[in-house]
Amino acid sequence: MNRISWDEYFMAQSELLALRSTCTRLAVGATIVRDKRIIAGGYNGSITGGVHCIDEGCYVIDNHCVRTIHAEMNALLQCAKFGVATEGADIYVTHFPCLQCCKAIIQAGIKTVYYANDYKNHPYAIELFTQAGISMVQVSNKEVVFDKQQAEKQLFVEKLVDKLKDKDIDDLELKELEEQAKALFTGKISEGVLK
Repeated sequence: MNRISWDEYFMAQSELLALRSTCTRLAVGATIVRDKRIIAGGYNGSITGGVHCIDEGCYVIDNHCVRTIHAEMNALLQCAKFGVATEGADIYVTHFPCLQCCKAIIQAGIKTVYYANDYKNHPYAIELFTQAGISMVQVSNKEVVFDKQQAEKQLFVEKLVDKLKDKDIDDLELKELEEQAKALFTGKISEGVLK
């Protein structure tokens, strides 16, 4: 039996948390783990009881939504609220943390930051992590699938592409459509395919 790795498992938890995000700009999830046990999780969204961006739109000042609390901060604050120590823990985040979250992660005593996607990786954040002795590890989550209907959707798209083969469509255009369909389900995008 092939099982996903611990890193993939905890990153999958963060991906699942991101599905709760109320941010319309970028859905992010974060999971804090100590000794292979989840101690907290968070996603980006408004304060408890506050207006959400998905309902009212973003409240943007200087190109930043000030309504949103970042996923990493929400997870750290959950630990603070319930008295759970973060010293020596790891954090799994769907996207590389912003500079402010990086500072909070350092202050919380997190030892390793695992992230799935690069996102405006700030050079000073990287410098601060390095100075603090915090490891930064990019984790692939290619094996984890949340969509229970993915197989049916993939079959449907394959049938549509097959039907297009019977029509008068340029071979290059058809090849691009096939590559785009493949990329939707595998995450493997060939150079210049998605426009």
